[in-house]
Amino acid sequence: MKNFAAIEAAVEGGANYLGFVFAESPRQVTAENVRRLTSGIPKEVKKVGVFVSPTQAEVEETAEIAGLDLIQLHGQTNLIKLAYPIIRAFSIQDQDSSYFYQYPHLLLDAPPAKLMGGNGRTFDWQQVDQRHLPKEKLWLAGGLNAENVAEAIRFFQPQVVDVSSGVETAGEKDPEKIKAFCQAVKAADNEDRKNK
Repeated sequence: MKNFAAIEAAVEGGANYLGFVFAESPRQVTAENVRRLTSGIPKEVKKVGVFVSPTQAEVEETAEIAGLDLIQLHGQTNLIKLAYPIIRAFSIQDQDSSYFYQYPHLLLDAPPAKLMGGNGRTFDWQQVDQRHLPKEKLWLAGGLNAENVAEAIRFFQPQVVDVSSGVETAGEKDPEKIKAFCQAVKAADNEDRKNK
């Protein structure tokens, strides 16, 4: 998220989390800008900071200034405990990394390409060994959009779905696509509740 229009669309759509990229990326924002952009959002909407191979000092300083609630870690890192809950990103290439399970939240994402995330690519869901996936802490990303998110929710039953490029037009967040994505998630969630 980089502007008020995108944030407003996500909040109105019922998003529980807003993501802000602090790693090198076309989506990169400053901590000061995040604080300014999110000053009026409801307290129940949580702010997630996205980092790639950061130091602890970098994360905690940024989080303090931006007013973050959770930290999403990509890349190489030894950080396991912070003053904020961690969402540890991993891909199907990392499935044997049992240390990931020490984290409170796990984000299953497509394997890294040019960027660690936000590449808009899905991955072969069938390759994921779901027998050892802790569903109670699973977040899902990787090429999700309004058209495929319901199928992804049925397939993985994650706690949270994470979208970036799937709600963009020409590299910028599109409020209409954000709303459509939120509606698709709600519909899938309602369907899931009916079937239980």
